[in-house]
Amino acid sequence: MPAFTPTTLTPRAVAAIAALECPAGSRGWSAAVAGMIEATAAKPGNVHPGASFPDLRYDDLLAAAAAIAPACDRAPAAGPGRTILEAVEAARAVVDTNANLGIILLVAPLAAVPDDEPLDAAGVDRVLDRLDATDAALVWRAIARARPGGMGRVDAWDLAAAAPADLRAAMRAAADRDRIARYYADGFAPLFAGPVADLEAALGAGMPLLEAVVDCHLRQLARDPDSLVTRRHGSAAAAAVSTAAAALLRLPAGERRAAIAVFDAGLRAPARLNPGTTADIVAAALYILLRSGRLVPGTDPASFLTAAS
Repeated sequence: MPAFTPTTLTPRAVAAIAALECPAGSRGWSAAVAGMIEATAAKPGNVHPGASFPDLRYDDLLAAAAAIAPACDRAPAAGPGRTILEAVEAARAVVDTNANLGIILLVAPLAAVPDDEPLDAAGVDRVLDRLDATDAALVWRAIARARPGGMGRVDAWDLAAAAPADLRAAMRAAADRDRIARYYADGFAPLFAGPVADLEAALGAGMPLLEAVVDCHLRQLARDPDSLVTRRHGSAAAAAVSTAAAALLRLPAGERRAAIAVFDAGLRAPARLNPGTTADIVAAALYILLRSGRLVPGTDPASFLTAAS
């Protein structure tokens, strides 16, 4: 794989990474850096250094990513539920909006995999099988604290109601309308088989890091309609976004950049079709590569990342 230089990320992101107190390669470092990489890549429809929303800026995403590092470092001992609540509270202490709830929900079970077990779908599935009523209550508190928009109401396991006794059962009940819930139901196997494999293949082919992140984002968006777009704008709109992403991937490389810019503009106006769940999934894939050592820090902390072969 190629080496990444200090210019891979913005100076603000490099500074934020250098300020992290947890060791490079640790759970907390990997969670924070994954969020920072994901935020820096100019993924269509998302916040990045060149685009913001009225209620969310690039600097907010950097701050929220850094804030969750201590909670993620404690995940094996704390468990997923406590990790999710503490991470959400830490993020809300620095950003007055929901900046990274989806990332936290995905990364917490990954970070809870013990050191003596491989970071793979089977290991995550074992973590999820150990979830109990306490985890469910903590996750329900975390979601209420994050105040995500566009969640809607359903008859079973409504987030406005009392927490369920079985968190994974609640996720299974929501799996048909929420991609993160489906990952909990399926033991994260689709994450490893899809976005993780896509990202590693792009990097292995020599694609620069941020371009590889955008490529991974488009492939995941083409694979699965985005849950946030579906909740806010309906299944037809989400399907149209996925169809457009798939069409971009069929273009010759030389034509893709201009076409992505057009796609991006169409996701921002007249309606805000933000594929935010897809961005969260990409961040989780980055966490796996960072934590498993397939992306490792360089010898100079300020130089950010060097890819391992």
